[in-house]
Amino acid sequence: MSPDILIHDATVLTVDENNHLYRNGTVVVDDGRIQAVRRSEPDDADAVAETVIDGSGRLVMPGLVNAHAHLELTALTGAFSELSVGELFVEMTAFCEQLGRGKYEYLVEAGCDLAALNFIRGGITTTNAMEALPSRGADAFGEAGLRGFFGPWISDLFWDIPEDEQFERARSFIEDYHDTYDGRIQATVCPHDDWSCSRDVWERTAELAADYPDLPVHTHLLELDASNTMARANDADDSLALLDEVGLLDDRLVAAHFRVTDEDDIERMAANDASVAHCPSIFCYWEPDGETEWTPVPTLREAGTTVGLGLDDHYWHDSSDLLGEARQARLAANLSFGTNQFHSMELVRMLTIEGARALGVGDELGSIEPGKRADLIMLDLSDPKFAPKTNIPALVANTATTGDVESTIVDGELLMHDNEVRSMNADAVCERVEAAVERFGDELGWEMDVGGSKPPSHLQTARDLPKRGPAHLVARLGLQHVKERL
Repeated sequence: MSPDILIHDATVLTVDENNHLYRNGTVVVDDGRIQAVRRSEPDDADAVAETVIDGSGRLVMPGLVNAHAHLELTALTGAFSELSVGELFVEMTAFCEQLGRGKYEYLVEAGCDLAALNFIRGGITTTNAMEALPSRGADAFGEAGLRGFFGPWISDLFWDIPEDEQFERARSFIEDYHDTYDGRIQATVCPHDDWSCSRDVWERTAELAADYPDLPVHTHLLELDASNTMARANDADDSLALLDEVGLLDDRLVAAHFRVTDEDDIERMAANDASVAHCPSIFCYWEPDGETEWTPVPTLREAGTTVGLGLDDHYWHDSSDLLGEARQARLAANLSFGTNQFHSMELVRMLTIEGARALGVGDELGSIEPGKRADLIMLDLSDPKFAPKTNIPALVANTATTGDVESTIVDGELLMHDNEVRSMNADAVCERVEAAVERFGDELGWEMDVGGSKPPSHLQTARDLPKRGPAHLVARLGLQHVKERL
């Protein structure tokens, strides 16, 4: 029988263990898996397949893995761009509480569709997202043909939703969505972070994770100075000690950010095979005090920790270009630690195979090898900016952008080909988003147009702030600061 897809005479960057690069390569796909990757042969152009693609002037590489994301407010891209960090915190605290109670569902649904559309266009085939109501994103990504890891975030000190209800939501989501959409949608366990979760939540999270031993545990870890302060308020030496005590510091842990660290933290992460999701753009854009502590990615990787790249809240920095995160990661590391922190191929691996390994699916995704799932993207290298096509890994890490992605394949299905999205109606998605944003703006008095965004006054938005959660959070942190002074 003829294969489903045959791509011939392309540059193929396999990202296998040897980073094999074919100048003129052929990739054969059948039944959702890669059947062969090899040098092109003269008769490949005349081969019989359901779809034969001439890869001349194109680069085929593994699909990109967005290792840490939030999707629900994608429709508000551009709305937060000019806010201060304080203003952003006020608005987002209110939104998170309201989203958790099912408010603005129309905005969330439109936003998740828009995220799926833009990720297809940008070559992101797998996304790991932590959401207030993850079913919206899971359905949007599943129906669009994408691969996704989703889970509801859990926190007892940030919002007012009762713990029992949060854990019931998490369990119900796992039962309803794990391994759905032909296995492309997977569930995760998501304690939100180490600065707004009590020991009780961490212990209950560990119990939930033990009931589902194959699921990743996705959290924000050592993101802020408050992280270790809260851990001490939870009667632990520090954040990693707390996770270790409850049984969550292991190879299932996917820790976003991991910025406020020391050598001991790095050694413990590596020793326990935990992974890190590095999101440089969000902190380039929103660093609160101008004294960024950058995730020590070079040292983490040297110690043996798997590090993937993520967009985080891409609507906060107005970019869904994961390829751009590779360049941002390089620049941030060079500014913080000195030049030449990364070889370009390291960044390519962080975009692909390392993100897959962080999520526990490196044996199925992240490289172009026979037997793996056929998640591939094809970039058009004919633009003069790529001439003379010297050092392909550097062109991917430094030059390529979302606009260069020409085709996106997930599980052997062409979600986009020749720049035409096939699995979604792009015009309809954009129309829904525009209608949702207009409705949202009218409801809140938030002015948004081509000239910019003018949010309502803080008094208007803050009236819906949760009363118990942040108060408990501030009280717990304040008490710990007092104890440490005594």
